[in-house]
Amino acid sequence: MLKKSIYYMIVSAMAFTFLNVIVKLLGRFDVAQIVFFRSVGSLIFTFWFLAKHKIAPLGNKKALLVLRGVAGLLSMGLFFAAIKELQLGSAVSLRYTSPIFALIFALLFLKEKIKPIQWLFISIAFLGVLLMKGFDTEVNGIGMIYILGSAIFSGFVFIIIRKIGDRDHPVVVVNYFMIIAAIVSGFFAIYNWKTPIGLDWFFLLSLGVFGYVGQYFMTKAFQIEKTNLVAPLKYLEVIFTMLLGFMWFNEIYSFWTLAGILLVITGLLLNTLLKRN
Repeated sequence: MLKKSIYYMIVSAMAFTFLNVIVKLLGRFDVAQIVFFRSVGSLIFTFWFLAKHKIAPLGNKKALLVLRGVAGLLSMGLFFAAIKELQLGSAVSLRYTSPIFALIFALLFLKEKIKPIQWLFISIAFLGVLLMKGFDTEVNGIGMIYILGSAIFSGFVFIIIRKIGDRDHPVVVVNYFMIIAAIVSGFFAIYNWKTPIGLDWFFLLSLGVFGYVGQYFMTKAFQIEKTNLVAPLKYLEVIFTMLLGFMWFNEIYSFWTLAGILLVITGLLLNTLLKRN
């Protein structure tokens, strides 16, 4: 089972990596248009799944489902905007700070306690963020705001999903997210719409496919193996993205950026292992 879960996580990380790279390649398109194609592409899979398994798409916790969709839309839009401004590896690693914000939100809204050792791990991760922004002059300030905003909203999503619990099917939750994202982004995309040409169609339509494949195989991995063995493999996405960023976009990372990324991943990894144990 462990070998199979590792395979699943590698496939998932590669799918998300290609998604990130394609968003970077589509830099001439407005963020709203990219979000629109990403959402519509995934809706094909979610609608099919719900229809096949005869699952009611409206769900039970409608207010929370809508709130999750709005928060997810903001997180995704800000992430895609950050990819335009930052190097791919920096954007992906900084977005993974979302569990830290989820911990803080859990403390504020769910009254959950944070262990003293967790504060140390959080501090390590944020030290990495400070190194990247404070010492690397190539890190774009606007991009940093976008990506931290994305991580904050993503952390908020975690809390909403916790509140939803098992009262709604996971695909219903994702379906709400994609519907809201498609409607809102479609509205805003009208104002800066660029008609895709040639390969643009392939790249735009593949966004939903890679997003769905990445989510599907990650879910499969968590279903068949212990979380503490699988969760650290999520950070393969950072490594894969940095490699493709170097190969396709000639992205060169400074010492401070690499040190910052390493600290962010270390802090998050230690916190993940502590929670799972």
